[in-house]
Amino acid sequence: MPRRYAATRPLGEMGRARARCYSRRPMCRNIRTLFNFEPPATEEEIQAAALQYVRKVSGTTAPSQANRAVFERALQDVARATRTLVKGLVTTAPPRDREREAEKARARSRERFGRERAARARQ
Repeated sequence: MPRRYAATRPLGEMGRARARCYSRRPMCRNIRTLFNFEPPATEEEIQAAALQYVRKVSGTTAPSQANRAVFERALQDVARATRTLVKGLVTTAPPRDREREAEKARARSRERFGRERAARARQ
């Protein structure tokens, strides 16, 4: 069961630091770039990104029965918009390689969190 924090709960020092950090991020860290990859983004990746977006905006991972219909409708709308966006974008840059991008992300993680934490994350 996911942890939920009330908006009125006072933030400790760590909470304030996290709030500052998250407010500077351009997007949810679980939503990955889908454009300009070879092979192109799959339907599963588009659905996963849409789900993460709807969860982030709604503030819940599982909607109540009263909100399930609107949650599902939003999920379909966001997936449709994402699909349209990814298919409509054009670029002159060469397509990126997924494995190379994943290795860059692992290197950033090692630099940011240190070798021990990155090694634990892979296990």
